[in-house]
Amino acid sequence: MSLDAIDPVRRLPSVEWPTVALFGFIYASWLGLTLFHDALPLWLWIPLAAWTSAWWGSVQHEALHGHPTRSRAVNTAMASPPFWLWLPFESYRTSHLIHHRDERLTDPLDDPESRYWTPQGWKDLGPLGRRLVELQSTLLGRLVIGPFWSIGQFWSQEWCKIAAGDISARRLWFWHGVRVALVLAWVVGVCGMPLWQYLLGFVYCGTSLALVRSFVEHKARDSVEQRTAIVEKAPVLGLLFLHNNLHVVHHRWPTLPWYRLPEVYRQHRDAVLESNAGLVYRGYTDVFRRFLLRRHDQPVHPRGRAPAPEELRQPEPQRGSV
Repeated sequence: MSLDAIDPVRRLPSVEWPTVALFGFIYASWLGLTLFHDALPLWLWIPLAAWTSAWWGSVQHEALHGHPTRSRAVNTAMASPPFWLWLPFESYRTSHLIHHRDERLTDPLDDPESRYWTPQGWKDLGPLGRRLVELQSTLLGRLVIGPFWSIGQFWSQEWCKIAAGDISARRLWFWHGVRVALVLAWVVGVCGMPLWQYLLGFVYCGTSLALVRSFVEHKARDSVEQRTAIVEKAPVLGLLFLHNNLHVVHHRWPTLPWYRLPEVYRQHRDAVLESNAGLVYRGYTDVFRRFLLRRHDQPVHPRGRAPAPEELRQPEPQRGSV
């Protein structure tokens, strides 16, 4: 059966209580880990903070897709606290929804979440930039260098908007700065946590853990349907990523709530894998084994840009034609 004939999305409840409960648990975890930061040894506190931070990114992802209520204002209010510090929620919402224009997936210019480069962009990076990108083609490099690179690239792009006089960007960053000040007033002023500890656990390690999910999500291929992967058998990291490891299902039905993704995938697994030509990994253990020290893909897009569907439908020129 073709995925085009399947429609598992039904009318969502006015309030999705599993997601509300998850929001509450993450808020409580963040408050506990900041308020009682000195009650745990650092070797235990850092992974707990990283998990909570990455989980926060996952539940923010739910919010930008219209969960857990039918009110965008309520969802935004729930997801706006900048626990990561570096990423305004509205910026995340805008760029991620652009990413969901599937016909441009993996394009170096049109897809904000693409890790590919055009030939000219690759040349412009220079020797040091190219080396840093090449290192991130391995999972170890993505974990170690990825947060530094991702934050730096994002801030650079945002600064260009502000410097160019973009009023909406200036307004967004003003209010983001207010929220960051409130978070740090709690963390440093009330809880007495060293700033370096928060930056290490919640910001750097949390971002690093979140980057595991996106490492194998997409691959540059001509067929739009074959550009998105599936990672099966992920009981632990699948929960952390709110089952976004079943990424074809999410891209096909982006309004489907996280707790229904495994059910829909089980019911339509054959059709999903047929649609993406079997781009599937046997869990994150498989991903780590294969790509921890080996390159997942080349940095330069194999076509330079992702081909548009109409380009792929054009007939081959006849032999002897001009």
